[in-house]
Amino acid sequence: MKRWKTPLALALAVMTLVACSGERPTAEPAGEAPADSSSPKAGGRLVYGLSADANGLNPVTDQFAAQSYSMVTTIIEPLVSVDAAGDWKPYLAESLTPNDAYDEWAIKVREGISFHDGIALTGDIVKANLEAQKASPLNTAVFQPLDSVELTDPMTVTVKLKQPWVAFPYYLAAQVGMIVPPSSLTDPRTASLKPVGTGPFMFKEYVPDSRMVVTKNPRYWREGLPYLDEVEFRILPDSQTRAQTLEAGGIDAMGTTRDEDITKYGGQKDAYAVYRTQGMPVPEYTFMLNTAVPPLDDVRVRRALAHATDRAAVVSTLRGGLTEPADGPWPKDSKWYSDQGGYPDYDLAKATALVKEVEAEKGPIKFEVISTPDPNTMQGVELAQDMWRKAGIDVTIKQADQPDLINRAVVGNYQATVWTAFSSSDPDGEYIWLHQAYAQPVGNVSLNFTRFKDERLSKALDAGRMSPDEATRKKAYATVQERLRDQVPYVFLDHLTTGAIITRAKVRGIGEQLLPDGEKGLPLTGSPIPYHPFSQIWVTKQ
Repeated sequence: MKRWKTPLALALAVMTLVACSGERPTAEPAGEAPADSSSPKAGGRLVYGLSADANGLNPVTDQFAAQSYSMVTTIIEPLVSVDAAGDWKPYLAESLTPNDAYDEWAIKVREGISFHDGIALTGDIVKANLEAQKASPLNTAVFQPLDSVELTDPMTVTVKLKQPWVAFPYYLAAQVGMIVPPSSLTDPRTASLKPVGTGPFMFKEYVPDSRMVVTKNPRYWREGLPYLDEVEFRILPDSQTRAQTLEAGGIDAMGTTRDEDITKYGGQKDAYAVYRTQGMPVPEYTFMLNTAVPPLDDVRVRRALAHATDRAAVVSTLRGGLTEPADGPWPKDSKWYSDQGGYPDYDLAKATALVKEVEAEKGPIKFEVISTPDPNTMQGVELAQDMWRKAGIDVTIKQADQPDLINRAVVGNYQATVWTAFSSSDPDGEYIWLHQAYAQPVGNVSLNFTRFKDERLSKALDAGRMSPDEATRKKAYATVQERLRDQVPYVFLDHLTTGAIITRAKVRGIGEQLLPDGEKGLPLTGSPIPYHPFSQIWVTKQ
């Protein structure tokens, strides 16, 4: 079982949480199963290829990434879910009700739900879980606004906050809202290896770095579900091996971010189905800049990098034309998008002029970009290096594995690095990554990795967090976008719509799950490879 040191685990856990807290798509996933009028069938087994193992299966103590959610959410469920329109909906909770000021939320727990060990779900168990999450080093930063949790009656807890927080329920749709039984809270080590929850499947087997198997929960609280008898998650880190195993029939479904997979399998509609994320769940691919160190502490240098970056060339060269250039953290089809304050367009002459201006005062501009050794990532970094050199900027590349790269971002031991971010559907999900209160000096753990401090941006984030009025929130987040475009702590490249799930034709039900109230659920969640529920997936052949 892989374990991270505390700063790294903190960063990864919170990053994954916010990225998955209540995504807001604007359309259905691009892709559907081959036409079939048959109804869902009970039974069968699904083998599902994942790009990486989890680093533990306990939502209170372990860092969760997208593959963790795929595995764990078959067993452990959250208080809240998100529907296809991007609105939060109660799940294990029957209702969530704010007071007039939005600084208290009453969470009523559904009756008649039991954990796999037979213990009934009650309000005191929910209270204990939320308190454990607040005390956890992984999630304490996210729950900073939480003041206390009180048991109002046996099935209701009231969360009291230090300030209004209108988007609070979205956070309970992810890791901090996942509920485990008392035994998991008292024995977290066992819970990391053998999780217990209320979910549609029960833990059967786990071999780290190899596979995890879950079996049907015969006493699941949602009648008639799940359809499948068993799911095996198989760990296949190499993307090419994963695709070859799918073709050979060794797995039935897989996640990918490769444009060649989308193009190849999307062209074989009788044999495969391709499901892609859309809208707010899609992350943005960027170069993240450390604004606290030279030469990137000079906004003119940051603007020069943006002007020298040909985003259209990135899309055509690296994505096969499947993505759209990004000019900020949210796509144009989102209701939160604003064109206020234009992002620096590709203009080599402007970039060169800014470089010469800075050089006249400070000398040559040079810095280092950190990249993972993945060939596709390196191709993108080298493309940017060539673009920036044409503007007169001397850029060197240093490779680092992903844990080291993230750890360096956390403590500020970098100048620039490739980064994916901004896949929260409610803009409040980006609060801790952008607010100046989370920007710490280089050498200290900082969740604002760019260490960018901007009072106007931070006040706008506060306004968006505390106001229930949508018009006020839109105005606030327009200011956030304006400041990001003007100050350029990130060089935006594109919206990574190449995150996808590819299945064999016999696999049905992805993107078709219904929530307990009958509403259609969010089809795909997470980044860069998405995940989804498994309770309503079925297979046409046994």
